[in-house]
Amino acid sequence: MTNSITEEKQLHFEEIAPKSVSGMAVLIINIILSLAAVATFFIGLMGMGYYYAGNLPMVMVVCALLYLVICMPLLFAGLKILKPNEAMVLTLFGKYHGTLKGEGFFYVNPFTVAFNPTAASAKSAITLEQPTAGKTGNPSISIKKESKIISLKTMTLNNDKQKINDELGNPIIIGIVVIWRVVNTAKAAFNVDNYTEFLSIQCDSALRNIVRLYPYDAPSENGEKSLRGSSQEVAGKLKEEIQSRVEIAGLEIIEARITHLAYAPEIAAAMLQRQQASAIIAARQMIVEGAVGMVEMALDKLNERDIVHLDEERKAAMVSNLLVVLCGDKSAQPIVNSGSIY
Repeated sequence: MTNSITEEKQLHFEEIAPKSVSGMAVLIINIILSLAAVATFFIGLMGMGYYYAGNLPMVMVVCALLYLVICMPLLFAGLKILKPNEAMVLTLFGKYHGTLKGEGFFYVNPFTVAFNPTAASAKSAITLEQPTAGKTGNPSISIKKESKIISLKTMTLNNDKQKINDELGNPIIIGIVVIWRVVNTAKAAFNVDNYTEFLSIQCDSALRNIVRLYPYDAPSENGEKSLRGSSQEVAGKLKEEIQSRVEIAGLEIIEARITHLAYAPEIAAAMLQRQQASAIIAARQMIVEGAVGMVEMALDKLNERDIVHLDEERKAAMVSNLLVVLCGDKSAQPIVNSGSIY
């Protein structure tokens, strides 16, 4: 019981709005005060050469230096700029201070620090760039650093294709695309180490669980759901499964769709032959049903119009000939009988 309470306290569920004021007003005031401090500093220096001025010039120089060295950098450090659909998670001496949202220019507590788990957990990427063809020179090193701002935009995750066994045990290659966004920055920043990696891993795990519940293909007349024939139902199940897993990270799954679905290479040829055989059987069944109906209609029309009277043996021969003509793969070659049929 104690462990569950401790884990509950370690999780963050609600966002906090930090206190902020207009950054433009603070910037203008800071610039004006900085210019005034510079002027005060020089006036104090000039006044220190006069004996009758007393300690006032020294006080003016000290105050100007204090403002220029301490106050001015602090005021500049509290200025934050955000673009549309961006957020900044702020911490104050290790504690969650609040999430700054909304586009604009803000001034917050200068001692707060912006925190982004994707930037904190990832090291600076160092790449070695070789000279292009036709040019000489030494390779250059480029360093890429992650931003401290958390994006609230709708993003796309396209994981690598996976080999998974379906309900019947057949190995298949499947790939999905997930449309997602951050809706709770406190959960995303503090409940998981890296919410993008967490989402990717949970998508792979959820995909395996869902694929094992359905066969790759199933006959449509049986009403059984399959990965190929019931893509909408499978996508809905997949979205629900992923959403339940990433709720702790403050993420919203907008859509999950299958982008690639195929048998694994080791059974692809055999499954193709199986599909072809099933298609041939279904086509033959339809052809036979149609041929029997046509023969039945022909016999009924002959009897109805009293064109010719056939005994049972001749009817059987006629039915056999018609079925051969209608069900054959190639066109029949007619033979004209000029004599008697008996």
